[in-house]
Amino acid sequence: MKTLLATCVLAIGLMASAASAQPAAAAGPYKVLKTAKVGGEGGFDYVYADAANRRLYVPRAGAAGRVTVFDLDKLELLKEIPAAGGHGAAVDVKSGHGFASSKPVAMWDAKTLAPIKTIEVQGFPDGILGDPASQRIYILSHSAPNVTAINAVDGTIAGTVDIGGAPEQAVTDGKGHLYIDLEDKDQVAVVDAKTMTKTGAYGLDGKCGTPAGLAFDVKTHVLFVACRNPAVMAMLNSDTGKILAVLPIGVGVDGATFNPATKEAFSSQGDGTLTVIKELSPTSFEVEQTVQTQISAKTLTLDAKTGHVLLIAAEYGPPPPAPTPAPGAPPPRPRRGPMLPGSFLILVVGR
Repeated sequence: MKTLLATCVLAIGLMASAASAQPAAAAGPYKVLKTAKVGGEGGFDYVYADAANRRLYVPRAGAAGRVTVFDLDKLELLKEIPAAGGHGAAVDVKSGHGFASSKPVAMWDAKTLAPIKTIEVQGFPDGILGDPASQRIYILSHSAPNVTAINAVDGTIAGTVDIGGAPEQAVTDGKGHLYIDLEDKDQVAVVDAKTMTKTGAYGLDGKCGTPAGLAFDVKTHVLFVACRNPAVMAMLNSDTGKILAVLPIGVGVDGATFNPATKEAFSSQGDGTLTVIKELSPTSFEVEQTVQTQISAKTLTLDAKTGHVLLIAAEYGPPPPAPTPAPGAPPPRPRRGPMLPGSFLILVVGR
């Protein structure tokens, strides 16, 4: 996520032309249960559900960078926490502290939502992961240092690690190992969180390019890697890196999550689809359903209490005219139009 929604969400015309590559929408148990148009200006990237405290965090960029906090059940705005254009958020339930992947990193009290302090970090914070077992918050950056570990209790920096690529999402096994997908390397890096060193990398063998989402079934040691080129989900054994299966998903993925209660992985795509993949066994998987959501709903979070998947999106005006490329240059990347005022919304998907 190099920019907030600017590079990942393709123009609506491009999405339409790519629709033929999507898996066909299938009937299934999931549907959009609620749509809340909450508005608010500024770009957006990740969304995070704090199921324990019933809060939903959405960092917003722009001149008034902040983290917007909603009641997770009512989807009503509770408070805005100052932050310098953060991308994502995470909460350590044990310490009661929340963090945003902003620069500097914002830290707050997860119950009162009162700011505690800011933490200076190197690189350009983007993705974020909270690890309850170690009580660390991991900040991901496309530039070195790629990973910065922060102690959730006091906000001190525990260390950094360069993993030789641009990280998108990270997951933890709770036993000292991190897995991080590298968007520019078509790999999943393996990190020893205790020594803060990269110990290996799993190649995707050309079957799953530009990985942008990552989810994990810790119990069965299965990684779910969501890729943009081609638009597929690859299932890997986390111990060996062996590719177990590859299944189609929608276009423009930018997030993935796993529900251990239902043995389902979800990937969210900017083309307005949510793909549900069922883990039938540790080596067998199927596309259970393709849920229609909304164009630009490319990131998601799981409410572990209800099993609901929440996505964020907005409506956009017509894209500006494409500039004329220089002779011999490749055609310019399609651009999206301006976000329509007040159109930002939250989608709730469930059974």
